Amino acid sequence: MSLKITDWAAEDRPREKLIYKGTSSLSNAELLGILISSGTRNKSAVDLGRELLSMAKNNLNNLGKFTISDLTKLHGIGPARAVTIAAALELGRRRKLAEAEVSVRIKCSKDAADIFQPILSDLVHEEFWILYLNRSNKVISRMKLSQGGISGTVIDVRLILKKAVECLASGIILCHNHPSGNLNPSEADTKITRKIREAGKYMDVQLLDHLIISEKEYYSFADNGLL
Repeated sequence: MSLKITDWAAEDRPREKLIYKGTSSLSNAELLGILISSGTRNKSAVDLGRELLSMAKNNLNNLGKFTISDLTKLHGIGPARAVTIAAALELGRRRKLAEAEVSVRIKCSKDAADIFQPILSDLVHEEFWILYLNRSNKVISRMKLSQGGISGTVIDVRLILKKAVECLASGIILCHNHPSGNLNPSEADTKITRKIREAGKYMDVQLLDHLIISEKEYYSFADNGLL
């Protein structure tokens, strides 16, 4: 039978360790143990944290993709604990997003990818986003245009240009993710890119790039000479 965390030496208990030594002193399992709060009859909260990590192949990005249903498959993790873990992981994702938006001037495809990677890399469905820029290539606004299934979304060109006119944008960058990890643009990706580029010409709104995001990499239409 596993010892309860309250039976551990004070300096080894995750909460006390965090208070006196800082967050960086804790392992991922210990941090999850704090979120889980208490264990089962045979396992401590940290033991449950280790098991969750094992289910995610010891990869926090994989854990971030877990649904509430996935989390509750582990005995000892009920809906309330699953919600707490999911909320903490979402806060981490939003923190990455906030950090990415500190640099708001787009000088290359990587600058745009750094904004969208935290938003899209962990998703198991496709989303299509637009970044709106002024003449200095500074970000004015961003918009999620659509959300779809595993293999596609619906794109309305009129909504893209309506928003561009409203915020007086001079340029736009398109971005969507491929949950499969395949970064090659599909025929549909190429067609919609051309359609938006041509429509933008009539409104003096330049299509600067179209990015396809996967978990760790991205594909740029501009960098590959497709615009």
